[in-house]
Amino acid sequence: MISSDYSKLIQWLLRSLGATEHYTAFFPTVYAVQLSIDSPDRLRLVTKRIYPDVAKRYNTNWRAVERNMRTLVSAAWENAPVGLSEMAGFPLKQKPTNAQFLAILTGFCTQIIR
Repeated sequence: MISSDYSKLIQWLLRSLGATEHYTAFFPTVYAVQLSIDSPDRLRLVTKRIYPDVAKRYNTNWRAVERNMRTLVSAAWENAPVGLSEMAGFPLKQKPTNAQFLAILTGFCTQIIR
Protein backbone atom coordinates (compact mmCIF):
# COMPACT_ATOMS: atom_id res chain seq x y z
CA MET A 1 0.00 0.00 0.00
CA ILE A 2 1.39 3.41 -0.93
CA SER A 3 1.36 6.27 1.54
CA SER A 4 -1.38 8.22 -0.24
CA ASP A 5 -3.69 5.33 0.59
CA TYR A 6 -3.06 6.11 4.26
CA SER A 7 -4.49 9.63 4.00
CA LYS A 8 -7.99 8.79 5.22
CA LEU A 9 -6.62 6.65 8.04
CA ILE A 10 -4.26 9.41 9.18
CA GLN A 11 -7.07 11.95 9.05
CA TRP A 12 -9.31 9.66 11.09
CA LEU A 13 -6.55 9.11 13.66
CA LEU A 14 -5.97 12.84 14.05
CA ARG A 15 -9.70 13.48 14.45
CA SER A 16 -9.94 10.71 17.06
CA LEU A 17 -7.25 12.56 19.02
CA GLY A 18 -9.22 15.80 18.87
CA ALA A 19 -6.94 17.36 16.27
CA THR A 20 -9.43 18.40 13.61
CA GLU A 21 -9.30 20.20 10.30
CA HIS A 22 -9.60 23.61 11.92
CA TYR A 23 -5.93 23.34 12.95
CA THR A 24 -3.63 24.82 10.31
CA ALA A 25 -1.31 21.81 10.64
CA PHE A 26 -4.00 19.17 10.05
CA PHE A 27 -3.31 18.49 6.37
CA PRO A 28 0.42 19.25 6.57
CA THR A 29 0.65 16.66 9.37
CA VAL A 30 -1.17 14.12 7.20
CA TYR A 31 1.39 14.79 4.46
CA ALA A 32 4.30 14.57 6.94
CA VAL A 33 3.11 11.15 8.10
CA GLN A 34 2.77 10.04 4.48
CA LEU A 35 6.37 11.13 3.83
CA SER A 36 7.59 9.22 6.87
CA ILE A 37 5.67 6.10 5.85
CA ASP A 38 7.35 6.25 2.43
CA SER A 39 10.76 6.80 4.00
CA PRO A 40 10.94 6.07 7.75
CA ASP A 41 14.53 7.31 7.95
CA ARG A 42 13.14 10.85 7.53
CA LEU A 43 12.02 10.64 11.16
CA ARG A 44 15.64 10.90 12.27
CA LEU A 45 15.99 14.40 10.81
CA VAL A 46 12.51 15.90 10.88
CA THR A 47 13.72 19.49 10.62
CA LYS A 48 15.78 18.76 7.52
CA ARG A 49 13.91 15.92 5.85
CA ILE A 50 10.20 16.51 6.58
CA TYR A 51 9.47 20.15 7.43
CA PRO A 52 11.02 21.61 4.24
CA ASP A 53 9.08 19.22 1.99
CA VAL A 54 5.83 19.93 3.82
CA ALA A 55 6.52 23.69 3.71
CA LYS A 56 7.14 23.56 -0.03
CA ARG A 57 3.90 21.67 -0.67
CA TYR A 58 1.85 24.09 1.46
CA ASN A 59 3.65 27.23 0.28
CA THR A 60 5.00 28.28 3.67
CA ASN A 61 8.26 27.99 5.60
CA TRP A 62 9.56 25.18 7.77
CA ARG A 63 9.27 27.26 10.95
CA ALA A 64 5.54 27.74 10.41
CA VAL A 65 5.15 24.01 9.76
CA GLU A 66 6.98 23.20 13.01
CA ARG A 67 5.02 25.76 15.07
CA ASN A 68 1.62 24.76 13.69
CA MET A 69 2.37 21.08 14.16
CA ARG A 70 3.41 21.75 17.76
CA THR A 71 0.00 23.36 18.32
CA LEU A 72 -1.73 20.32 16.81
CA VAL A 73 0.34 17.93 18.98
CA SER A 74 -0.63 19.96 22.06
CA ALA A 75 -4.30 19.66 21.13
CA ALA A 76 -4.01 15.91 20.66
CA TRP A 77 -2.23 15.60 24.01
CA GLU A 78 -4.80 17.73 25.84
CA ASN A 79 -7.80 15.98 24.27
CA ALA A 80 -6.70 12.35 24.18
CA PRO A 81 -3.54 11.51 26.15
CA VAL A 82 -4.77 7.96 26.74
CA GLY A 83 -5.54 7.41 23.06
CA LEU A 84 -2.14 8.77 22.09
CA SER A 85 -0.46 6.44 24.60
CA GLU A 86 -2.41 3.50 23.17
CA MET A 87 -1.24 4.38 19.67
CA ALA A 88 2.33 4.66 20.95
CA GLY A 89 2.07 1.25 22.60
CA PHE A 90 3.43 2.52 25.91
CA PRO A 91 2.40 5.11 28.51
CA LEU A 92 3.41 8.65 27.65
CA LYS A 93 4.34 10.67 30.71
CA GLN A 94 4.53 13.98 28.88
CA LYS A 95 3.46 15.55 25.61
CA PRO A 96 5.44 14.07 22.73
CA THR A 97 7.63 16.22 20.53
CA ASN A 98 6.62 16.71 16.92
CA ALA A 99 9.09 14.04 15.83
CA GLN A 100 7.76 11.60 18.44
CA PHE A 101 4.18 12.36 17.40
CA LEU A 102 5.00 11.69 13.75
CA ALA A 103 6.78 8.46 14.72
CA ILE A 104 3.78 7.32 16.77
CA LEU A 105 1.35 7.96 13.91
CA THR A 106 3.69 6.43 11.33
CA GLY A 107 4.22 3.28 13.38
CA PHE A 108 0.53 2.93 14.17
CA CYS A 109 -0.50 3.34 10.53
CA THR A 110 1.97 0.79 9.25
CA GLN A 111 0.93 -1.74 11.92
CA ILE A 112 -2.80 -1.29 11.48
CA ILE A 113 -2.71 -1.90 7.73
CA ARG A 114 -0.59 -5.07 7.91
